[in-house]
Amino acid sequence: MSITVYRKAHFNAAHRLYRKDWDDEKNKSVFGKCSNPNFHGHNYELEVGISGSIDKETGFLIDMEELKNIIKEEVEEYLDHKNLNMDIPDFKEMNPTMENIAILIWDRLRNKLNSKFKVSVKLYETPRNFVVYTG
Repeated sequence: MSITVYRKAHFNAAHRLYRKDWDDEKNKSVFGKCSNPNFHGHNYELEVGISGSIDKETGFLIDMEELKNIIKEEVEEYLDHKNLNMDIPDFKEMNPTMENIAILIWDRLRNKLNSKFKVSVKLYETPRNFVVYTG
């Protein structure tokens, strides 16, 4: 039997979507307002899903306090109130799209969680735009 538990989190961050090898006109035509040279921000909402089997001794799939702390350290403290392009080494050369942010979050969580768990990340960039990444 497999079951999934979820933990929600939140962070605020600024970014600019652009390619350094394109001129401003091409960046604007592809990325629109998101290519603003002065950046723009989002209030990101995150849902982390952990799937696996319930531990017979504890009745838990995972200790939610442990999951909360991992998300706080690996996501919230790392990304909150940051300029993703300038402050996050992973985005020095990679465009900080919601897709790439979700993959980064998944990778950071996957590295800290027991390999017996399946991990999913649902990241809302806006209330209507979101991505789901499962590895």
